[in-house]
Amino acid sequence: MNDFKNNNLKSEEQARIDLAACFRWFARLNMHEAVANHFSASLSEDGSQFLINPKWQHFSTIKASDLILLDTNNPDNELLAKIDPTAWAIHSQIHLLRPDIKCVLHLHPIYTTTISTLKDPTIKPIDQNTARYFNRVSYDDCYQGMADSNAEGKRLASLLGEHSRLMMGNHGVLIGSHSIGVAFDDMYTIERACQVLTTAYATNQPLRLILDDVAEKTAQDWESIEDFSEAHLEEIKRLLLIQEPDFIE
Repeated sequence: MNDFKNNNLKSEEQARIDLAACFRWFARLNMHEAVANHFSASLSEDGSQFLINPKWQHFSTIKASDLILLDTNNPDNELLAKIDPTAWAIHSQIHLLRPDIKCVLHLHPIYTTTISTLKDPTIKPIDQNTARYFNRVSYDDCYQGMADSNAEGKRLASLLGEHSRLMMGNHGVLIGSHSIGVAFDDMYTIERACQVLTTAYATNQPLRLILDDVAEKTAQDWESIEDFSEAHLEEIKRLLLIQEPDFIE
């Protein structure tokens, strides 16, 4: 299996394998929502062409060949019929409006979604994982129901601003990145961070926040070790090649 480090625009075959591994692993972690939720990977500089999962297929069964290649410049109605309308609305608009984002992951994981339902959904820096998100997350506090229109997709994309993470109020979370590996590790870590934060809130004790300057330094340190994030996905693929080798088919 190839190494993708420092290669933002991967080959279609490699992107399919990477994304299929993400589906399989998040299913193992029970971070998926039945047969909903969706991941995409852009294959073009302008974000117009991207891979995405077919609707109503369980994450644990997705193979590289199952992913559907869409083109916003030439939408195929037969292909669109195979896609969750919310997936098309969200991912097409984000890839077009933020072509620097090459991978978009959307999930409803329990702990992150729990934090998204709070009056204050800020991921407060109370440990090393939560500090990764210090001043680096956008927040949507106006849930509009199912995001099944281009207008709603544009609204969500615009909320990202300069960030690549969106805490979707009363809904879930969206993670974007220039790299599938970085997006994968980011989604894993944000759920761990929110698990710690949720557990801390449950104690009913005051939170001991990390000082702002330390939280900022920690976030920058995270940003400096993208090789760690890429290695995380590489190791997951090694495990899957042994335990679920059909994911690359």
